[in-house]
Amino acid sequence: MTKIPSISENFSEWYLEAIKLADLADYGPVKGTMIIKPYGYSLWKTVQNVLGKMITDSGTEDAYFPLFIPYSFLAAEKEHVEGFAPELALVTKAGGEDLDEPLVVRPTSETIMYKSFSQWIQSYRDLPLKINQWCNIVRWEKRTMPFMRTSEFLWQEGHTAHTTEIEAVEEVMSALQRYYDFARTYMAIPALRGRKTIGEKFAGADFTTCLEVMVKSKKALQFCTSHLLGQNFAKVFDVSFVNEHNQKEFVWQTSWGFSTRTIGAMIGVHGDDKGLVLPPLMAPIQVIIIPIYKDIEVGKKLKVKIDGIEKNLNAHEIRVKSDWSDNSLGWKFNNWEVKGVPIRIEIGEKEMASNEYRIVLRHTGMVKSISQDQKIEEVLGELIKEIQAEMYQSAERFMQEHTVTVTSESQLASAVEEEVGFIKMFFKDTKEKAKEIQEKYKITPRVIPFETEDERGPDIFTGEEGQFTVFAKAY
Repeated sequence: MTKIPSISENFSEWYLEAIKLADLADYGPVKGTMIIKPYGYSLWKTVQNVLGKMITDSGTEDAYFPLFIPYSFLAAEKEHVEGFAPELALVTKAGGEDLDEPLVVRPTSETIMYKSFSQWIQSYRDLPLKINQWCNIVRWEKRTMPFMRTSEFLWQEGHTAHTTEIEAVEEVMSALQRYYDFARTYMAIPALRGRKTIGEKFAGADFTTCLEVMVKSKKALQFCTSHLLGQNFAKVFDVSFVNEHNQKEFVWQTSWGFSTRTIGAMIGVHGDDKGLVLPPLMAPIQVIIIPIYKDIEVGKKLKVKIDGIEKNLNAHEIRVKSDWSDNSLGWKFNNWEVKGVPIRIEIGEKEMASNEYRIVLRHTGMVKSISQDQKIEEVLGELIKEIQAEMYQSAERFMQEHTVTVTSESQLASAVEEEVGFIKMFFKDTKEKAKEIQEKYKITPRVIPFETEDERGPDIFTGEEGQFTVFAKAY
């Protein structure tokens, strides 16, 4: 197999080669698009199954809305259309004829959903309305990177309508917490939780909350978002209800989304010079068994033994596969390492004679031997928990070690030159100043963390009162 580049020396080359060698995705025929191959799509299926259940358990129902949106729908909310205009894909001809009105290929679904919401909601008894859809999105990107940033991607988008602002804000925070729990528990990813700055918030929202993560390149990646839309879209699309006093009110709305970008985040947070390192709870294959034999009769005995192990592990919901291919032993080890399979079990004549299994852990390379007299399902079950926890702790240490607080512009300049990851500083939020910082230092404001949201201090540029804000280079 091709040798993978060093992750620390050239993250971008490493990332592209890791995706290729792990057989996650391929490039689509249109620039900026990708084909998600079965191994890569199985990661997204885990997101759909697990996060999907968390969403439906919150009282949100799945639905589907059309891919094509009349341009007038998008243009109805001025800030919204201005925010998305550079990324829109338009259909102007169909069926061999020019269309009377251009159609937008879905960049997000607020406008088309809320046109329907205005018809579905009449009374306070119709609220809250909580709808989610799993679909594809098109935002025409100039610079693309598989999973992290593509012109077409997959996501889920939740849209809710409420009677009060308080209830809507609670929904925003609940959705963000759900994403945070999924990131931590399943993807073993630590994240900063907080609000976006004015210039970075969703077009048409009152405010945007997000999770920001740090990958091994020390760049930031916006993991997901949850927005308070207030009554902005409600007033445009007349999404209103009659309250208990028979008075008309506009609803309060939220939207929140989680995309295939998170797969890119997981690759970038955990990978190493051998390729992918998958958290066990996300891995399509948690355990790969490698039979080691030359003699056919030994192979037959191993087959009986390994079939029994597979049956046992499957019964205990541990995802297992055995590699009986005729590839060399070295090729097999390398192949499953680059795919990031958490646990490798090697069983050969030697292991049969010693009554032990040889186990190799992908995230550390540690080798263990366990007695065949032990209940393998229990041993592996505990190992899966340990690996999951250790991977989170390792990623959290990396993020903390590459985060600094600066109190002057000279310190900021040094931090940028030294390629520190997250740079915290007091910042008085204005679009103009954020743009100036971006042009000068190539960093953008990523998040105002909840944990320090109430802290105030002198902006390092103007001395005016500002909030702790995290800046970083980002994808």
